[in-house]
This record gives sequence, structure tokens and C-alpha cells, in this order.
Amino acid sequence: MAAVSGGGGSGADGGSSGEEDAGGSAAESRYRAACRACGVTPASGLLRRTAGPVLSLRHRGLGPRGAKALALSLMVDTSILMLDLSDNWLQGEGAAAIAEMLKENCYISAVDLSDNKLGSEGAKAFSAMLLENTTIVSLQLSGNEFDDHAAKYLADALTANSKVEILDLSYNMFGDKAGEILGTAIAENIGLKELKISWNHFHSQGAAALAKGLGANIYLKVLDVSYNGFGNSGAAALGEALKANNVLEELNVSNNRISVEGALHIAAGLKENKSLKRLNMTRNPMQSEGCCGVLKALQANSGTGIEILDLPDIPVNKELAELCDAVKILFPNLLLRYGGNTKLQRKSQLKAELWTQPKVPFLWSPKKRETQIKIVLKNKVGN
Repeated sequence: MAAVSGGGGSGADGGSSGEEDAGGSAAESRYRAACRACGVTPASGLLRRTAGPVLSLRHRGLGPRGAKALALSLMVDTSILMLDLSDNWLQGEGAAAIAEMLKENCYISAVDLSDNKLGSEGAKAFSAMLLENTTIVSLQLSGNEFDDHAAKYLADALTANSKVEILDLSYNMFGDKAGEILGTAIAENIGLKELKISWNHFHSQGAAALAKGLGANIYLKVLDVSYNGFGNSGAAALGEALKANNVLEELNVSNNRISVEGALHIAAGLKENKSLKRLNMTRNPMQSEGCCGVLKALQANSGTGIEILDLPDIPVNKELAELCDAVKILFPNLLLRYGGNTKLQRKSQLKAELWTQPKVPFLWSPKKRETQIKIVLKNKVGN
């Protein structure tokens, strides 16, 4: 069958009632009925799916009306635990329909609505939903044209919701004003463990506000702010945050226009921090002096928790090479990457995973996704 179209019409029935009976699925019958009510053609991917906790309808062109039909059918569904609707041009209207469904459905715990042009209307709808929903633990909203106005709605949700643990807001249009708004919300949030907010437009002022929020947060373990414009002032704020925060374990500040001055500010934070395990500083104009400053900070901090350190790919001079060797002797289990080389100092290379890989398992195979969601839910119940 054809995929759901935002403007589908005459093919909405998708087959006779006899075909519905042959399908034998109450969920399928609900979905077909919802499609008829909304005037859209049922998505073949949903009709052909095998039973399981994962529903993935990526790149199907559902559109707002297709989203409404799907939302109606999922209101009372108890089998779906992970919902992936990325790249479906849902827009704000479609997001509102999904959000209303998630107010009623208390089983879905992971949602991916990336690349759907949700805009401020979608942000508002999802913010209202998150004020009521207590089930969702993973939410991907990257690439949705969220701007400073949308940040106001999302900040309300971040402040009030304590259940979402993984949030992806990367590839949006947040600016410095959004940085101030979201920074305050991050400081007050008590649930997030992983936040990805890379590929936005945070510069000095907004970056500093975000970093200040990080310093006050005592729950966040993973933060990705790569591909922004933090610069030296943002790096200075991050350095201060690292002095105060002893919970964060992973930080990615790659490609943020951080020069020698900024690197030394971060180094000052590393000199006191005990919790950070992974730090990515690649693609920053830190030069050898900045890299040396970071390494010297580790030397001076006997209680550092750093396990993986990525420095920029720059020519390695004698001072930097000798300092790297000294640090490796001091911390034999450290994975240190610099100058285009990878130095594995662990006993087992299998332990050295690339931390920049996606944290949320939507790209895994169906079998692996099902296994992971069981682990997530088991841990959630255990906590």
C-alpha cells in the first residue's frame, strides 16, 4: 500500500472490511478506521509491521493529517513502547495531534520526531504534553526549526518535567536568547541525564548562560554543545561550571571557536573537576599551547576521572609530544587522541567506544532496539 499522504483522500479505505477482518488485528482495525475518518491512505509500513514494542515510520510523508490518524489509533495502544516518526513533515499541526495522544498513552517511553518542521507551534504542543506525561524518558526533537520563541515553551517543560532523561535539541535555530532561557531551565531541571544541543547558534552570551545552568545542575551526565560558537567567553563559563559540577561525565565542545585563551579556561576547570570521564575538544583553534594547558591540568589533578580525551588535529611539537607521553605514564588507562593519531592505552581496545555515537537506539536493528527498551524499562522500574 502507499504511504500515508498529508493530503490523501480517495484511497483512505485501504481495502474492504473483509480485508480488515483478515488482518485480525484490533490495532490495525483502529488505524484503518482512523485513516477513513481523517481521509488519508493507511501507511503500508504500519500495516506490514510485525508485533513488537517498536513502531518506526521514518520518511513516510505522513503529513499533519496522517499524524492525526496515527495518533487516534495509538490513544489506547498498550504494545508500542518506542515511536519513531522522524522526517514526516508533521509540522505544528501534526505535532499537536501526537502530543494529545501522548497525554493519554502511558506506555510509549521513547519518541523521535526529528526533522518534522514542528516550529514554535510544535514546541508549544510538546511542552504542554510534557507537563502531564510521566512516561517518556527519551525524546528526540532535532532539526525542527526551533528558535528563541520556541525555547520559551521548551524551558517550561524542562523546568517542570522530571521524567525525561534523554533530550536531543540539535540542528535547530536557537540563538543567544534561547541560551539564556534554556540555561535557567537546565539549572532547575532534576531529570535530564543526557542533553544534545549541538548545531545551533549559541555564541558568547547564550553560551555563557547555558554553561552557568550546567554548573548548577546536579543530574546531567552527558552534554553535547558541539558545532556552536561558544568562543573564549563561553569556554570561560564552561571552565567555571566544571569547577562547581561534579556530576557531568561526558562533554563535547568540538568546533566552538575555542582558542588558546578558552582552552586554558577549560583547563582551569579540569584541574578541580573529579567526575568528567570524556572530553572532546576537536576542531578548535587551541594550538599546542592550549592543548598543553589541558594536559597540565590533568597532571595537576590526581583525582581526575578522565578516561577519553580528544584534542585538535594539529602538528605536534616537542613540548606537546613530551607532555602527552608524561600524561600517559601518569594515567596508563587514558585514551588520548591528538595530532591525527589515536593512542590506545587501555588493556582492551573494546572498552574504547566512540562517545559521539547516537545515545538513543533508533538506528539499531529491530531486535537490538527491543532488547534495549526492555533494559531501559527494567532500570526505570528498578529506580
